[in-house]
This record gives sequence, structure tokens and C-alpha cells, in this order.
Amino acid sequence: MSTSPAAPTLIDPETISYFYDEEAEGFGEPESAAEAPRNPGMMVSAGVIGLGFLALVVSLLGMPLSGAWTPFLLSFGLLSAGTIGYVWFTYRDTVPGIKHDGIMFGNTTHRGAIAWALGIALTGFYVVLYWWPEYLSRAIALVEPLSQVLAGQPANQWFLYGFLYTMAVVLFGFRMFMRYRHNRYHIIRTISVMFFQLVLAFVLPQFLRALNEPEFYFSYFWPLKYDYLFPGTVDYLVNSPGALGSFMVFWGVACTFIATPVLTYFYGKRWYCSWVCGCGGLAETLGDPWRHLTPKSTVSWKIERAIIYAVLLLIIATTAVLWVSSTSEGALSAISAPLKQWYGFYIGAVFAGVIGVGFYPILGNRVWCRFGCPMAAVLGIIQRFFSRFRITTNGGQCMSCGNCTTYCEMGIDVRAYAERGENIVRSSCVGCGVCSAVCPRGVLKLENGMSHGDRYPGSDKPLSAFSEAVSKGARVYGDRDGYV
Repeated sequence: MSTSPAAPTLIDPETISYFYDEEAEGFGEPESAAEAPRNPGMMVSAGVIGLGFLALVVSLLGMPLSGAWTPFLLSFGLLSAGTIGYVWFTYRDTVPGIKHDGIMFGNTTHRGAIAWALGIALTGFYVVLYWWPEYLSRAIALVEPLSQVLAGQPANQWFLYGFLYTMAVVLFGFRMFMRYRHNRYHIIRTISVMFFQLVLAFVLPQFLRALNEPEFYFSYFWPLKYDYLFPGTVDYLVNSPGALGSFMVFWGVACTFIATPVLTYFYGKRWYCSWVCGCGGLAETLGDPWRHLTPKSTVSWKIERAIIYAVLLLIIATTAVLWVSSTSEGALSAISAPLKQWYGFYIGAVFAGVIGVGFYPILGNRVWCRFGCPMAAVLGIIQRFFSRFRITTNGGQCMSCGNCTTYCEMGIDVRAYAERGENIVRSSCVGCGVCSAVCPRGVLKLENGMSHGDRYPGSDKPLSAFSEAVSKGARVYGDRDGYV
């Protein structure tokens, strides 16, 4: 037997013994939220940026550019001054400390429409730079005066690229100063990457061109600068008309096979990836707003391991084949030439350039460093099994907020280590120190210990651990018996 639901009972005035009239009691409409105070300095700086962008557009579209300083200074000068002013007024009156408020909701910082537009623009610029530089002829002419001063030679697409790259590192390096001004480690390492990019990777190579010496980048080593140990490059440097070619070969060999393992043993891969490398310098400055976007899943970690070591093996094989072909009168020329061309196009241009930087706003700031850089792979192997560097954790203080994992630009689940009180010695860690900086309780500390043999159980036998890791593979984050 079914019954129909009872009709709702209306509450009559007798049920409630009083009537509450808000308006009669003096309560009106709630006040609207106070409007945020305007920052005149930011507004003026934004106007200067707009004027610089206008000058850049006008210069590229119509003004005569033959060696003229005026369009160069108006465009890049105003853009630089406006950017520095905007950053200064943004952070000047704030309390020192890392601020990530709203970063997961920003259109620019969390894969919104603006982020996709920036990603497409960066990717498109690299495509044009590498394969259709004729469309950049007016942009190249715009930097001609600077090229004549530094190198005494006409500008080309690579001078334009080096200038823009260095400009980005310097301007966004100033942003790092303001944003991380409470942290001495970040101030010093930002000064370091700015110095190496500005002096060793931009000014010095142009000065060498002015002296009729080879254009050499002293802050890049093999296998990252993959052609520095190719037989053709070595022969060119040794037989160059200048007097420094042989020294450049010696520098490349010494830094690759002596400085790299020694410095990595003492300081981990951070000495290069976060303090010297131009790729890391751009990632740490221009790419800082997107560091939280790097994939953190186990699948991405497995992809990382597969690709980065495959690239390392590929460049080792390419270099070996080229040397065998060179010393055996071209016996392997049918293989060596296509292999060299293939690596230069797909790895050196597409992966390191187009994807590595163009995907900052979508996949984070260390796409190339994490998934493709063979130098990072070499440094990572040494760091994981033989280095004194580690990030120590105080598990008793960890409250599992997850900030460290969120802002790890290499996709490491730092929180898993912190919760267990385990040292972090991951091969992918670049020692940027942001995980420590964003920790609200001081759980994480970057250290160079007295020995490499006290970092985790079994670390006193690195060769045994290395062979076991190769044979068994690695396990997921933070596993005490794993081979991560």
C-alpha cells in the first residue's frame, strides 16, 4: 500500500513569534569590497613598456634602420627601463618572502589563453629563427649598431638571438632579485647566471669575433654544446687564424672530462645547471613564473628517464662515429654525416630550442633540462651515485603542505622524501633551492656533506648501486630501497 507524500507545511506567522526587518533595524546593502589602491609607479612603468613596444613595431615596419642607434635605444631601451620599473614598483612595498598567491588561477601562469598565446609566440619565433631567418631581416638590422660596437661585424640571426636571450636573462634576473630578495642563495646564483650569460656567452664571443678569433662560448661544454668535440670543430679551432683556437680545444676537453666530474662530486649538478648554464639561466629567470607547471606524474618521470639517457647515448654514438670516420678516411661517412645532421636538427634545434623554450608557459621552465639535455644526464649520474651534494630533510617538522613538490621545476615529489626524513639525491635535481625557499617550516636544506657515502643506505658503494640501478631500473619517488 503506497501513500502519497505529504504536502509541505507552510510556516505561518504564529510559528515564528517575531518578524525581523533588516531595513527597519538599520541594515542596508552590504558595502562593496574596497578597491585596491593604485600604484602610480606600476602604471607609469607599464606606459613606458607600451611606448617601447610601439617604438619596436614602428622600427620593424617602417623606419630606416641602417646603423641607427635611435630606434634601437627607443625600442629596447624603453622596454628594458619599463620592465625594471614595473618589477621594482610591484615588489618594493611588499614584505620579503615568496608569494605564490593566485598562481594557480592566473591566465598567464596556469595554461590560460594568454599562456597559450605566449607559448605559440615563443615557439613561432624559434621556428622562424632557425629556418626562415630572412623574415627577421629588419629585426637583425635593428641590432646592427650593437654588433658593430662589440664585434666590428654585421649582425646576423644568431647575434639577434644572443642579444634577446641575454636581455631576457638580465631583465628577469632583476625580477628574481626582487622576488627572492630575502634569500641569499637565490641572490648569489642569479648574479652568477647573469654574469655567465652576459659576459661569457654574449660579450666575450663577440669580442673574439672582433679579434678575428673563433666565436667560442666558454660556459658551454660537450655534450650540451655537442659539436665542440666533433672532429670538424676541433680541426677548425686548431687551424683557425687566431691564436686561441688550440686553447679553446683544451678548455673544452678539460671542462668536459676534468672540471665536470670534480665539481659535480663536490657540489652536485647545481654548480652548472643552476649557476653557469645559459639554458638553466633562462629557465631560472624568464621561466620562473611557470616552474610549477612541470609534470609531476610517475609516467612523466619514466618518460624523462627514457628520453634523457637515450639522447646521451645518441650524442656519444654520434661523436664516436664522427671520429672513427675522420680517422679512417671516411669509412663511416655514409652513417656519420646523416647522424650529425639528424642530431643537429631534431635535438639541437627542435628539442633544445623550439620545444625547450617555446613550451615554458605550458609544460614548465625545464622541459629541455629535464627531458633532453645530455649534459644534465651526465651530471645526474655523477650526482646520484658519487656526489657529496644532498638536500637533507627534517621529517619531524614537515606538515605535508606540498609547496616543495608543487614548485619543483624538475618534477620531483620532494614531499615524499620530506615526509620520510630522507635525503634527496635524485639525479634530476638541479639544486635550484626553490623547494627549500617555499617551505614554511625550514624542512629542507641544501648541503655539501663530508663524503658521498653517507647520503642513503648503500651510498658508500656507488659502483654497486649504479650497476644495480642499471640492471633493475628505478622505483618511484622516495622508496628507501629504490634506485632513484
